[in-house]
Amino acid sequence: MLIWDDTLLMVIAALIFDALIGDPDWLWRRVAHPVVWIGALIGWLDGSLNREHWSPAWRKLAGIFAVIVLVAVAAGTGFLLQKLLWQTEGSVFVLGLLASTLIAQRSLYQHVAKVRAGFASGGLVAARRAVAMIVGRDPEQLDEAGVSRAAIESCAENFSDGVVAPLFWLALLGLPGLFAYKAINTADSMIGHRSARYYAFGWAAARLDDLVNLAPARLSGVLIALAAPLANGSVGTAFKVMLRDAPKHRSPNAGWPEAAMAGALGIALAGPRRYAEGLVEDPFLNAEAPDHATPHDIGRALRLMAAACGFEAVLYAALALLL
Repeated sequence: MLIWDDTLLMVIAALIFDALIGDPDWLWRRVAHPVVWIGALIGWLDGSLNREHWSPAWRKLAGIFAVIVLVAVAAGTGFLLQKLLWQTEGSVFVLGLLASTLIAQRSLYQHVAKVRAGFASGGLVAARRAVAMIVGRDPEQLDEAGVSRAAIESCAENFSDGVVAPLFWLALLGLPGLFAYKAINTADSMIGHRSARYYAFGWAAARLDDLVNLAPARLSGVLIALAAPLANGSVGTAFKVMLRDAPKHRSPNAGWPEAAMAGALGIALAGPRRYAEGLVEDPFLNAEAPDHATPHDIGRALRLMAAACGFEAVLYAALALLL
C-alpha cells in the first residue's frame, strides 16, 4: 500500500497533470471517461431499485442500499487499480495521471472562461449559452449581472466539489478515497434531488455528499480567501464574510467557497435564483456589497481560483516535506 509521503506526491502529480493536460476531448471520444462508468452504474441502480409503487420508506432504504453498492464498487475498483499500478515503475506518477482524470481544475477554468469570452464574442446571448453548460438555472431569465454571478458562483462551488474535495480524499485514502468521493458526488448530482422521484431514493446520496464535503468546502473557502489580494480584495474581508454568511446558504457546504468568493471580489452572490423546479429564495452572501457583477468580475474570480489551486499545491507539497 502507499505510504503517506507517496500519497501526497501522487496528489501533487495529479494537480500538475490536470493543469497541463485537463480533459482531452480526443481521448474521451474514444474511451469512456470514468465518470461515465460511474453514471452508468448509478443509472442502473436507479432503474432497478427506485420503484414508483414502493412506499417512501422502502424507497429510502433502497437508496441507502444503492449508495452502499456504489461506494463499495468505486472504492474497490480504486483499491485494485492502486494495488496493481503500485507495482509498476514510476507508480506515483502513473497513479497521479490516473487520478488527474477525476480532477476538474483545468476544465472548470475553461468552462467559466467561456462565459466571459461569450460576452466578448456574442454578447448576452452567447454568454447565456455558455453559462447553461455549468449551471442548472434558466439562462433565459438572466441578464448580464445574473449570468456573471452564475458563472462566479459555479466557479466557487465547483472549485470545492471538483478540485479541493477529490484531492482531499485522494490525500487521505488514496485512489479508493478519490473513486468513492467521485461516485458519491456524481450520485448526488444525478439522484440527490428533491423531486418526487428522488426525494426518498436520493436521500442517502444527498446526505452522504454533504458529509464528505464538510471539510473540503471549508478548506476551499480558506484558499479562496487567502487569494483575495490577487483580485484587489482583502483577505480579512473575505474571511469575515465567509464566517458570517456561509451558514446562510441552503447548502451546508456551498456557502463557504461562495461567501469567500463574494467577500474577496466585493460583490453580493447567491440570493434569489430560478431553477427548473422553481424559485429559490436564498439570502444574498455579502449582501452589503453591490450585486451587479460584470464579465470583468468573472475574470477576477478565475484569477482567484487559479491562485487557490496554486496554494493548494503548496499546501500538499509542504505536508510532503514535513511528514
